[in-house]
Amino acid sequence: MATDKIVIKGARVHNLKNIDVTIPRDKLIVFTGLSGSGKSSLAFDTIYADGQRRYVESLSSYARMFLGQMDKPDVDQIEGLSPAISIDQKTTSKNPRSTVGTVTEIYDYLRLLYARVGVPHCPVCGRQIKQQTVDQMVDQVLSLPGGTKIQVMAPVVRGKKGEHTKELDRARRGGYVRARIDGNMYELSEEIKLQKNFKHNIDIVVDRLVVKETIRTRLADSIETCLSLTGSLVLVDVQDGEEMLFSQSFACPEHGISIEELNPRMFSFNNPFGACPKCTGLGTFMQVDPDLIIPKKELSIREGAIKASGWYYAPDSMSAMYYEGLAEAYGFSLDVPVRELPKKALDVLLYGTGGKKFKVVRGSGAMTGEYMTDFEGIVNNLERRFRETNSNWMREEITSVMTAVPCPECGGRRLKKESLSVLIGERNITELCDLSVVGILDFFEHQHFTEHEMRIADQILKEIRERLGFLRSVGLGYLTLSRSSATLSGGESQRIRLATQIGSSLVGVLYILDEPSIGLHQRDNDKLIATLKRLRDIGNTLIVVEHDEDTMRQADWILDIGPGAGVHGGEVVAQGTVEDIMACKESLTGQYLSGARKVEVPATRRTGSGNTLEILGAEQNNLQKINVKIPLGTFTAVTGVSGSGKSTLVNEILYKHLAKYLNGAKGKAGKFREIKGLEHLDKIIDIDQSPIGRTPRSNPATYTGVFNDIRELFAQTADAKARGYTASRFSFNTKGGRCEACEGDGIIKIEMHFLPDIFVPCEVCGGSRYNRETLEIKYKGKNIYDVLEMTVEEALEFFGPLPKIRRKLQTIVDVGLGYVKLGQPATTLSGGEAQRVKLATELAKVSTGRTIYVLDEPTTGLHTYDVHKLIGVLQSLVDAGNTVVVIEHNLDVIKTADHVIDLGPEGGDEGGRVVATGTPEKVAACKRSYTGQYLKKML
Repeated sequence: MATDKIVIKGARVHNLKNIDVTIPRDKLIVFTGLSGSGKSSLAFDTIYADGQRRYVESLSSYARMFLGQMDKPDVDQIEGLSPAISIDQKTTSKNPRSTVGTVTEIYDYLRLLYARVGVPHCPVCGRQIKQQTVDQMVDQVLSLPGGTKIQVMAPVVRGKKGEHTKELDRARRGGYVRARIDGNMYELSEEIKLQKNFKHNIDIVVDRLVVKETIRTRLADSIETCLSLTGSLVLVDVQDGEEMLFSQSFACPEHGISIEELNPRMFSFNNPFGACPKCTGLGTFMQVDPDLIIPKKELSIREGAIKASGWYYAPDSMSAMYYEGLAEAYGFSLDVPVRELPKKALDVLLYGTGGKKFKVVRGSGAMTGEYMTDFEGIVNNLERRFRETNSNWMREEITSVMTAVPCPECGGRRLKKESLSVLIGERNITELCDLSVVGILDFFEHQHFTEHEMRIADQILKEIRERLGFLRSVGLGYLTLSRSSATLSGGESQRIRLATQIGSSLVGVLYILDEPSIGLHQRDNDKLIATLKRLRDIGNTLIVVEHDEDTMRQADWILDIGPGAGVHGGEVVAQGTVEDIMACKESLTGQYLSGARKVEVPATRRTGSGNTLEILGAEQNNLQKINVKIPLGTFTAVTGVSGSGKSTLVNEILYKHLAKYLNGAKGKAGKFREIKGLEHLDKIIDIDQSPIGRTPRSNPATYTGVFNDIRELFAQTADAKARGYTASRFSFNTKGGRCEACEGDGIIKIEMHFLPDIFVPCEVCGGSRYNRETLEIKYKGKNIYDVLEMTVEEALEFFGPLPKIRRKLQTIVDVGLGYVKLGQPATTLSGGEAQRVKLATELAKVSTGRTIYVLDEPTTGLHTYDVHKLIGVLQSLVDAGNTVVVIEHNLDVIKTADHVIDLGPEGGDEGGRVVATGTPEKVAACKRSYTGQYLKKML
């Protein structure tokens, strides 16, 4: 078997047409081609799946139970395959406890560093803490009031798993009688069985005393006994439940605050020994937000300004009774806008009367009459109901008016005050993690360690610097380690995993990456490509599914799959070096690379409708109180290097605020002073890359709504009317027309325990989803299942004479998805395809010309040919009078925009400013703009 190439024979996964491919090993290989042509099917579903499957099969069946075995892909043979590692875009953890620091494991090294060379300080006075002597401990206990009962204990086990029989036996043999285990007292003479897999605390009772001056010698002996049992800790349990923890290691002589011996778990916010006890290490609290209770302050209470569960205004309701009583008692009107109400009135409405009673009139029902009552306030009422309810629906309802606020105890810093008072060079671990990657590297560059500290920290610092260096080398120098991984883009999380892989320095591995350049500015592309080459040079094979021109030009080998997408794709169009691809006339990729085809620069730029949308004082995240104008009726691109603040400006501030005001959405926008020009718009539509459905039941036909029209059409046929079938008969989601054996799925899942689950076509309906009677109803010779199996292009021809259905199908073809089957499960669509299905759904709606569309990197997953089509679709939206705002790095999109807003100049703390605005030509002329420098070549 050849060891210098990977040979694939007869690949038939998804739309691959039984292809044979030979690719060189230990090279940087790019798979390219139109979106939906079969690149991912070959890279991930064939090569990666088989590499992973073969590796997993070499393990025991017990280990396979936990790993989940992969099916054998539909391929005849693959030779020369290594163990495969996939670095895709679907791996960002949404866990609020996951941060950039924990994902990259840099935080684990920082915890170790602080535990070994950190200097503890008193959390109260900030003075450096030294070790405590036995005399100091005795003095502190004797300062308790005379007559106080105390127990002197030796904490021999603190938060460790196991049965701990050795420790208990040692205590018995030492003559000790009692022990407190997990808060409960036990006699050591009885048999104690602890659960092996749970963490336990064991405190041996050494002595029981009453505080008076005469016990000094005995207390000192008892404390010394404890220290000999534990090494450095003594626990004194005081009768009122208070505890005094002493450490021979660290304590403040003035305030008596002890810090136990420093260990890495003290600095973990995911461990009870380090986490802030109030927020359990999350750093935030969910709290009822008055701004979400009253989203539109220009409305009056009677007009429905208050939007909170149970507090909507309705005549004769309980809430109206309270509002009217409060208005009379506190002298305010229910008919003036809420923003004009006096502060006292608002406080009473939100936070209650503080027990003061007032008169309410109940006008209907059995309880008619006047009553005296008090009012707890809407905020207090919602928070109480949230704590007390057992209803999930009610919790969700109240959660919609809550926002996360920093924890009052730790100020959002996640750790206990003792952990935060351990410093290295004037900074605690949280302050260090709030710096950017570049900032932390700079901190360690200038931080002075003593010779003794350096001996301990040398190895740790080497690991930290290396990993931070890898993050910087993939263009992520602007990220902070404290940033939640849920807020990272697909490209950012993928590059973080890439940096982690470089750190592992494995050799002989097959890495498969899915568009790692997503979300990366051209300026940082070189860093990414250098990183990929470095992985290749140490002896690995890299397969990169990519549309980026720079990456293709730097690749050793390119495989172009096509010629079209879906059923029109799945074949190898061309393969070889960049020159070979450019020389191939059939290759669309080659035509764009050679310049034979290109996206043309528009002859004129629109100036818009004359109205503008103006954001003033935007200062969320790293935005520096900027003012931004978006001309309405134009195609506007928001650009800038990664981390410059584009997503914060567009998604967090603009979209969330407009969605609340125009669409009545719930949610709180980022921090800004004011947004002007809302009166010129009637709705905002966000077209992002989230899936169009999370189950196989969702598909393009159901999402775009065209399936409803098709079901109506089938219900209108003579046979359906004769049998009394309505449109619901043709739904595979409801009982009646669907096959009940598979409940309309067409497939049945068979669980195989330690083998992978198997999906088999339903025996009853043969995978057609419907029962026999439903399938007997036909329109133009086709039943409902045949229609779901059609591609959009086939369906467009079939339903051509019907304007309503034709319009919706035409928009799906216009966005370049004519190859997708109407019934294709949503779970099998790529991110780019899902986004274009959403775009088609919006296009099919009748435009008002006053809509603003927001798109976040719509070119993700798109070939230049598809980008060309997409630009045409977006331009047609603007031609209808609408406004389109895109966040984008793709230069073809930026050069066709009417207006560009370039943020920067750098990412993180060095970003968040407006660098240049105006037409692409104007931005290209700005010397400070990195986007402008690359745009100049395109114009």
